Amino acid sequence: MLRLTRRQDAIVDRFRRAARRSTSEPCVLLDGEHLIRDAVAAGVSLDVAIATHERWQELPDLLAALRAQALPVTLYDAAGTVLEAASPVKTPSGIAALAHWQPSALEDTFAAARTLTLAAVDVQDPGNFGAIVRSADALGASGVIAAGATADPAGWKALRGAMGSAFRLPVARATLESTLAAARSAGARVYAATADGTAVDQCDLTGPTLLLLGSEGLGLPESALEEATGRVAIPMRGGINSLNVAVTAALLLYEARRQRS
Repeated sequence: MLRLTRRQDAIVDRFRRAARRSTSEPCVLLDGEHLIRDAVAAGVSLDVAIATHERWQELPDLLAALRAQALPVTLYDAAGTVLEAASPVKTPSGIAALAHWQPSALEDTFAAARTLTLAAVDVQDPGNFGAIVRSADALGASGVIAAGATADPAGWKALRGAMGSAFRLPVARATLESTLAAARSAGARVYAATADGTAVDQCDLTGPTLLLLGSEGLGLPESALEEATGRVAIPMRGGINSLNVAVTAALLLYEARRQRS
């Protein structure tokens, strides 16, 4: 294991580029033990891992798993100040890594025989997008699409919010137009989530389905509403007309799961 003591080291710069999603850095940044474990369990290949000496001592099984990877991973024993410089998290967890991972092809999110795909349209908060992916994984969705100006699904905040679900579920990035075209090709019915839609428990979500969710502030663009074959809403008491987009996704997916079971 290599010792890392300088904040100005080239490997620290690699982590910073990965955090910025620089086009010159092909790896994604993973921060935290659980996210790294999920990546390893899903067969994601890690390129570099750094941790403080104390953290490596606490994680002998993870260290062994990294050393057993088919592709070699460079391991660093880093000073705490170096890890703070390499990690974008305000309170670093003591371990971070660079991994070879990229979003899936759009078609993969519609590959299931009875697809249940969710597209987040112009959802710019990466934490919200990550939470959507996590709910989709938990509730049996076929895939998630970051459509339009939605946050980068490979960004470190989105991956952290997904808590490893991005490694288990097809997650794609596409334009809204190509998303709708893929839905048509898959024979999926398109539901747009709106405040004035039909109550979700009155909608048939048992067949191939694409759920469109827009940003909390602006909602879905008019082009999405025009292309949708139906509008779906979550019934709420008077005076409340919106929910956090990740909460909305979870509630819609839960109802779809209930109907399908």
